Amino acid sequence: MTNELHVLEKEGMESEDLVQQPQAFETLFVNEFIDGILDPQQKMLGPVKDGGTIIANTTPGCWGPMLTPKIRGGHEVTKPVFVEGAEIGDAIVIKIKSIQVTSIATASGHDEAITDRFIGDPFVSVKCPGCGKLHPSTVVKGIGRQSIRCSTCDTETSPFSMTNGYTMALDHKGNIGVTVGREGARRIALDAKNYMRTPENSVQNPVVALAPSDLIGVMARMRPFLGQLGTTPSKAMPDSHNAGDFGSFLIGAPHEYAFTQTELDTHRTDGHMDISRVREGATIICPVKVPGGGVYIGDMHAMQGDGEIAGHTTDVAGIVQLQVSVLKKVPLDGPILLPNTEDLPYTAKPFTKEEKRRARELAEEFGVKHVEEAFPVSVVGSGTSLNEATTNAISRAAKLFEMSEPEIMNRATITGSIEIGRHPGVVTATFQVPKTVLKKARIYKPVKKQYD
Repeated sequence: MTNELHVLEKEGMESEDLVQQPQAFETLFVNEFIDGILDPQQKMLGPVKDGGTIIANTTPGCWGPMLTPKIRGGHEVTKPVFVEGAEIGDAIVIKIKSIQVTSIATASGHDEAITDRFIGDPFVSVKCPGCGKLHPSTVVKGIGRQSIRCSTCDTETSPFSMTNGYTMALDHKGNIGVTVGREGARRIALDAKNYMRTPENSVQNPVVALAPSDLIGVMARMRPFLGQLGTTPSKAMPDSHNAGDFGSFLIGAPHEYAFTQTELDTHRTDGHMDISRVREGATIICPVKVPGGGVYIGDMHAMQGDGEIAGHTTDVAGIVQLQVSVLKKVPLDGPILLPNTEDLPYTAKPFTKEEKRRARELAEEFGVKHVEEAFPVSVVGSGTSLNEATTNAISRAAKLFEMSEPEIMNRATITGSIEIGRHPGVVTATFQVPKTVLKKARIYKPVKKQYD
């Protein structure tokens, strides 16, 4: 692992006297990807300095990996990065400095699993219906729905089909996407990797090879964000399942990555959020459950509304720049999101000087001596349903801020909102938190930096 000590031997000196930490990078460039499994036992990249920068060329998320059985997690995220000084029980602050889409086309749509092509979970344990191999290698032959073939027996092997799909061309300025017709989809499919700008080290089959064209002439605004951004779970799990909703598929699963509910709740870090507010300018505070944290990135989307209700959106390749720093002794169960101010609910936006003045006058009129100084915070929760995810977010907030759950509910009602990240089960509980409480929870500095 990257945090293992390196021993240097010099003449006349004992090796144990020369133990050194590997040199940490101020800026770390990442263009390597995992096989779909986030495994804390695997070697990490780095280390990167506390306060350092990670620049990554990310590869598209859902559909490409879903069409590639040798990828065992449903996504193809970057190899995790070891952050210098991050210990279990700390937190890592991740500031998203920039996100740039590099794909010039993509494809997506609503999925349907094909039951004879997997064991238990089509994202994790794919079986070729021809030769019966698990996680078979595949090749792309031609274009269209039948193009993903087993390398061994030439049987169509994709475990998913699109019930309604589209191919979208993306404006080079990064502002607009338009879905194309049959001929446009064919043109893109015939030069798939070029249009998707798939990174060199990516092994996924490009989704545009399917050439779907059920939606034609639909215009959509681009606002890219990261569907996957977080830290490594403390037990090996498929990357797309690192959340309470997708993770529930692992409970009692008939494959090697089976979890109990208790194990899932203990080990997951909710890095798979699909929250559209996780975009340039936002900050994420993530739990550290393994030495070094293991920051990973992926599943960039060109655009998405709340809920990702189709199950998938416009997966793209891109360049991401992050700044990471360590918060000591901030034990978190899941992430905290600090969105851009314009992405906050109306009731949670920071108050203006005039609003504060009027609040003080009103307080004085009724004998209230002190009006809270507060800042907005979004606590991420996940579960098998939106109701369970909301309960999880409220419970996490109550534990972190040492408040009762009814108080959290009141504050989220009058100074915030419950917002959907992904259907069926990722939400944020957003509300204004008093400065004194933020200081006690040791997260005041990054919150103040985001909003002051």
